[in-house]
Amino acid sequence: MRETNEQCTRRPPLLGNFLKKTIIFIVCFVVISTVAFHNAVQAAQKTTQVNSLPLTKYVNVASGSLNLRKSASINSVIITRLKNGTSVKVCQEANGWAKIEVNGKQGFVRSSFLIAKKKVTGKPAKTPKKPKTVTKYVNVNLGSSLNMRKSASTTASVLLKLARGVQVTVYSEAKGWAKIGAYGKTGYVSSDFLSATKPASGTNTGSGSAPSTNNGAGQNNSQTDIKYVDVEYGASLRMRAQASTNAEIITQLARGTMVTVISEKDGWAKVTANGKTGYVSSQFLSKTAPFNPNTTSGNIEKVYENYNISLSEMLKLEIASHPQTDKKYDTFLQADALTLTNPESGTVNGTGWNVKGGAGPDYWNVGQVKDKETFKILATVKGKDDKDWYKVTYNKTWVNASPEDIAYYLNPNNFLGTTANSLQFLKLSVTTNLNANEVNQRVLSGKGVLQGTAATFISAGEKYGVNEMYLISHALLETNNGKSELAKGIKVNGKTVYNMYGVGAYDADAITAVLNLLIMPAGLHQKRRLLAEHNLSLTAILMPDRTRFTK
Repeated sequence: MRETNEQCTRRPPLLGNFLKKTIIFIVCFVVISTVAFHNAVQAAQKTTQVNSLPLTKYVNVASGSLNLRKSASINSVIITRLKNGTSVKVCQEANGWAKIEVNGKQGFVRSSFLIAKKKVTGKPAKTPKKPKTVTKYVNVNLGSSLNMRKSASTTASVLLKLARGVQVTVYSEAKGWAKIGAYGKTGYVSSDFLSATKPASGTNTGSGSAPSTNNGAGQNNSQTDIKYVDVEYGASLRMRAQASTNAEIITQLARGTMVTVISEKDGWAKVTANGKTGYVSSQFLSKTAPFNPNTTSGNIEKVYENYNISLSEMLKLEIASHPQTDKKYDTFLQADALTLTNPESGTVNGTGWNVKGGAGPDYWNVGQVKDKETFKILATVKGKDDKDWYKVTYNKTWVNASPEDIAYYLNPNNFLGTTANSLQFLKLSVTTNLNANEVNQRVLSGKGVLQGTAATFISAGEKYGVNEMYLISHALLETNNGKSELAKGIKVNGKTVYNMYGVGAYDADAITAVLNLLIMPAGLHQKRRLLAEHNLSLTAILMPDRTRFTK
């Protein structure tokens, strides 16, 4: 600054006077401008205050819905979800968030998803013209039927068998196949066996001559029957080359697969399914299609509940409980933990060492090791702590799950694609108002002592606040579908007792394990016995006409 003043003093007097006047003018202008700017700001503030009164805006999202949150944070509790186009009253906006009021509720949404004018949708799209259809009739030989298949192929699965004279709607025809509709289903049949007029009921007419042997789309003259594979959900039925459990397996049929039964003898059925012919066990075939939990009618009511906890907070709670998995991880031990017996193995030095899920102390504990325990060394790596770590073989069936796996299985969004997977997030403290007759027919039919007990499960769920389908599922699992000895009842000290939930039972010898639990001497393992009795009270709930476990 001093250098600048010195330069100014060297200027000619005339220029100096001019500069002084200019500086005075500029200062005056600044003062005047400042006052004007202040007045403008006050006017702008007044304008803002006027415009800050509640405004009407509209939700603008491309898909899905907009979360209305309790506070201006993406981690805040979701109060409700707003559909696209919803009208809201904006009270204030700041830092990318808008405080709004809608349907009597107040909360916060992201400002970027609100617009001042509601989008006007274009003219409604013209309803596409329905393709021209033709009515035709199935024209096969008397006493035979026509296969309606899933696709235009003789190897495609059979959807329906159509009798002679059945009226069908033909949508299109190409390459000897007709796409048709019949009995509410759409499929493909051979065009050769359709006619424009309904065939006479007493004679063979038109194109109903017998098809060639390789035309699987054609009529079926043999006495066959349609049945369905009825195995446990998730299992499959083996189709074999011969009627023997030692015969070659041709294919495996999923639950619900429709099969054509050619013949049955000695507990075996000769069937055709998915273009293959072979033998299956007759006991796993049923006249009606079994219930498939991944197939719904689309009218299921789903109720979602939000909790005042973030996924990251929930993850911390879960990690603290040490959830287990049988997944195999790469496992590591700090080099100091092992004394090498040879270049490929070593023994543990002392206690307190943890097997880690990575080369470094900050990785999660997969499990613990014991003093003098021997480990096979797979590799030596430099850890994140700049120390040597051994990659080792950790032969434990159950280990602590990784934080990444825990987070994945905690997030419902990863499992909502299928009904069965989504049920792991079912709220078990809420009943579902099931229909007892439907449960007896579709779930408990043929399930041993549990058959016909739906009303008891439903009553128990309502009385004790437990989801009745969970109670049913647990009982089916632990009693081998109501057929185990513990489900039928065993004698203990002259009294018949039942165990519907496998409490105290182990697969190796369930009966002995339970008997040891029941006849335990007084004073020993009291806590365990009390806990067992508490859990076993569910037996009394579900089987009120039978005696529950006693000492």
